[in-house]
Amino acid sequence: MTLVAYTDGASRGNPGDSGVGVIVKDEQGTVVLSLNGYIGTATNNIAEYTALITLLERMSGLSCSKLIVHSDSELMVRQVNGKYKVKDRKLKLFHSRVLELRSALPFAMEMRHVPRTQNRDADRLANLGIESREPLPHVGSSGPGV
Repeated sequence: MTLVAYTDGASRGNPGDSGVGVIVKDEQGTVVLSLNGYIGTATNNIAEYTALITLLERMSGLSCSKLIVHSDSELMVRQVNGKYKVKDRKLKLFHSRVLELRSALPFAMEMRHVPRTQNRDADRLANLGIESREPLPHVGSSGPGV
């Protein structure tokens, strides 16, 4: 079964109060995972990476043969797909964590860039994370230094 995920990170200020949102749907469009949380002060790029790391850390409990991840962060998608180099020292830590988690997945993962208009639900959850000030439910590390 293929699962489709949408991730988003939001930052009010850059850096500023930040949150993440993640939604995973099955082939019928049924939501099988939905979460959001506050990650404190971060840049938008770190929030985007934290959302992706959060998704990947939580995939162990879901059964699938392929995961298609959608994000409106063109920078992150191109970095994860190897199209752009990661130059920022701190982002390199997050990028490395994504690659580590992806390599441990027992299924294929594909990253796709989508316009913000196609990522509204994850964006809404990321902003809800900021507003609620509720931290992400702990599963493992949510990323380097987060």
